[in-house]
Amino acid sequence: MRYLLLAILLLPACSKLGEVGKAPAFSPVEGSYQHHAMYSNPMPAFAEPDGPTEASSLWTANSGSLFGDRRAGHRGDILTVVIQIDEKAEISNSSGRSRSGSQSMGIPSLFGIPQRLNEKLPEGASMGSAVETSSDSQFSGEGSVQRNEKLTLRVAATVVEELPNGVLRIEGQQEVRVNFELRELIVTGYVRPADISRQNEITYDRIAGARISYGGRGQITDVQQPRYGQQITDTVLPF
Repeated sequence: MRYLLLAILLLPACSKLGEVGKAPAFSPVEGSYQHHAMYSNPMPAFAEPDGPTEASSLWTANSGSLFGDRRAGHRGDILTVVIQIDEKAEISNSSGRSRSGSQSMGIPSLFGIPQRLNEKLPEGASMGSAVETSSDSQFSGEGSVQRNEKLTLRVAATVVEELPNGVLRIEGQQEVRVNFELRELIVTGYVRPADISRQNEITYDRIAGARISYGGRGQITDVQQPRYGQQITDTVLPF
């Protein structure tokens, strides 16, 4: 039993031994939604517009022309997602509450009944003040939140699905490796074709259900993270 527990604890560490002395590996593009969308539905060749056109005219209706619409609109198309987050939030709350009350009830006289009951009550007790209660409660609370976020990024995303209502589901992933540290950016969400600009770009605030992940992995990230034993201890111990 002891050896089994030790093997379970050392299993995550053993998986890291293969990365010692090596740079973080890129995530494979093959098998992803982007690769499948572009592989199964390649971009078609530019088609000639219907109807006669003048040989000297610069205007054509296809996307390959000078003034054609080059915006993404089909599965496998690529567009640029512009992420410019500059938000600041500051919230401060303070509340207080206090309450006090007292109640008393007695029967000084009622056809002589209280006087007869007083003879049977313990010494010092009287029906004149049979019940007397008092209460006092106080509460106070304060809270504050301060947050400042600023992020400016651009990433290419691929249309991986066309929904029946015309909305496009996009997914973008970008990885940059510097020495032994890998920076990773992931963007997913749903966009309307009408929100895509003529430059084939869309801002993050027009992406419904946006999921934006910006982080990294590598030697520096590993050093900044607590060890596995400490993480397990923080999760298991109730105090």
